[in-house]
Amino acid sequence: MEKSEITVALAGNANVGKSVIFNQLTGSNQIVGNWPGKTVERAEGYLKFQGRDIHIIDLPGIYSFSTYSMEEIVSREFIVNEKPDVVINVLDASVLERNLFFTLQLMEMEVPMVICINQVDMARQKGIVIDEKKLEGALGVPVVSTVAVKGQGLQKLLRKTLEVADKRIKPEVIEYGEEVESRIRKLMEALPEIPEGYSKRWVAIKLLENDPEITAMMPPSVKNLAAELAAQVERIHNEPSFSVMASERYALSNMIAAGAQKQSEIKTSLSERLDSFLTHPIYGYISSVLVVGGLLLWTFVVGEFLSDTLTNIFGFFQPVDPQFSGSIESIIWNGAFGGIVAGLTLVIPFVIPFYLMLSYIENSGLLTRVAFMMDAFMRKIGLHGKALIPLILGYGCSVPAIDSTRILETPRERLLAAFAISFAPCAARTILILGLVALFVSVWWAIGLYALDLLIIFIMGKLALKALPGETTGLIMEMHSLKMPSFRVIARQTWTRTKSLIYLVFPIYIIGSALIQLLYTLGFLNPVSNIMAPLTAGWLHLPVFAGILLILGAVRKEFILLGLVSLVGTDIGAVLTAPQILVLTLVGMLYFPCLSTIAVLAREFGWKSTSIITLANLGTALFLGGIFARILPFIM
Repeated sequence: MEKSEITVALAGNANVGKSVIFNQLTGSNQIVGNWPGKTVERAEGYLKFQGRDIHIIDLPGIYSFSTYSMEEIVSREFIVNEKPDVVINVLDASVLERNLFFTLQLMEMEVPMVICINQVDMARQKGIVIDEKKLEGALGVPVVSTVAVKGQGLQKLLRKTLEVADKRIKPEVIEYGEEVESRIRKLMEALPEIPEGYSKRWVAIKLLENDPEITAMMPPSVKNLAAELAAQVERIHNEPSFSVMASERYALSNMIAAGAQKQSEIKTSLSERLDSFLTHPIYGYISSVLVVGGLLLWTFVVGEFLSDTLTNIFGFFQPVDPQFSGSIESIIWNGAFGGIVAGLTLVIPFVIPFYLMLSYIENSGLLTRVAFMMDAFMRKIGLHGKALIPLILGYGCSVPAIDSTRILETPRERLLAAFAISFAPCAARTILILGLVALFVSVWWAIGLYALDLLIIFIMGKLALKALPGETTGLIMEMHSLKMPSFRVIARQTWTRTKSLIYLVFPIYIIGSALIQLLYTLGFLNPVSNIMAPLTAGWLHLPVFAGILLILGAVRKEFILLGLVSLVGTDIGAVLTAPQILVLTLVGMLYFPCLSTIAVLAREFGWKSTSIITLANLGTALFLGGIFARILPFIM
């Protein structure tokens, strides 16, 4: 019987094109949020096809159904608990045997599924052709080839998906080696009634792998039998049972892939030649610097142009003096409109170009090449190249960047990476740098602050390494083919990242700016500024009112700019000298992680480590701020 609405889950490894397929199918009918109670992003969308409503969930890119990462847990729980009508397993045609490792685990769960062999055009350029019929015969499930970025094969994929959903076609059982398979059968026979949603075969395999979550569900007799059978497997192979199962899957994956793919004439593509250049022992370092430098320079140049354009448009706005020079209503309106102008001229012009280029670098494969080339540099601070990915993400927001340190192998490496991220200029700090230094001093001084920040990260990382000595694990990271990302994917990713900032910044800027100006007008802020005068005026050589700016900035960095606009208007250069702007920006950039970052640090590493990281930021900021306050007047 046909259901009027079906639920489809997209599952597969990272970077196989799942998100492209998801975006092509759902278009603008998407909802992006977090899984309930989790920090992992959840994307779902809707489409109509052949008169049927299809609800699509894009599961996180994973490589197994273990319980080692939050992404693996939410994917496994969704398939088991929500029971999607069909799982579309997306594979990269150019690395078929590697992707089939996950396919075999999906088949163990006995869920209705369709195999989508994506990026067949790129595989063909490498001389790899996939025989759909042979692969379909080996796996016992429908197989469809696609080129998702061009929309090729997606209609056929949807037709097969509806067919599988209506007929509830489940994959055939593919058996492993007899010494493993015989013990899987014994466990299946011994299993009592299993929880709804699980397959007996999958539960038996997980028990054999010593999966803690599945083992905890079983009665003592089954636990004992599973431990005994796992020990037998370990004695036969002289390695842990979960490792034996992984080897069985890889052997079967290689055999299936070898039978389904054939070699054609290999053509060295532009992508491969470019890849050789990007990972060259000499040119690779140059290209990595150009990629990161290009990201920043693009942001500065495009942002400054947009900012100047918008500033000219809003040139009619002349804020009143922040003293009581009119009615309370006029002062509140003055502050509120000043917040709007600040958001449009100092924030949006820089944030959108930054996220646009960052999305391109991520989706094109350039970011993994930069991470690979920077491995030697990162090892100087006790990390490896993979840690550059969370660090680069830290240039967007520290909170998801610290969450993403989970890709690192040890708690020590995660803590070192989080420490480095706490010094990285996130979007809020970038707003401060661009909204103050790039506009009111020069672009080159803004670039200089970024360069100084990288130097500070390196030096503080070396100091942290001395405090946390230990061995750094090797770099293990999948490097996918270079590709020209879809503009729709880049635009959607940019909008997803930007809209949360816009939704947060504008209400805060409007309300906060009006409130700050009102409080200043009524004289409530002056006592706070006076108390902090020895620090601000004495040590940092800033105006006395800078004290209140630093207090506001402890909540969110852009509040420093917001407070400044509220107090003196958008013509900041007329109130602060160039050295003062640089010192205020430097201190604001470094002196505290924002409250949300402190909260996620405490959750991940505890309050002791969080306090040390916070004090390290504060001490570095005040020390360097005082030094620069005394040096800059002589060189500017």
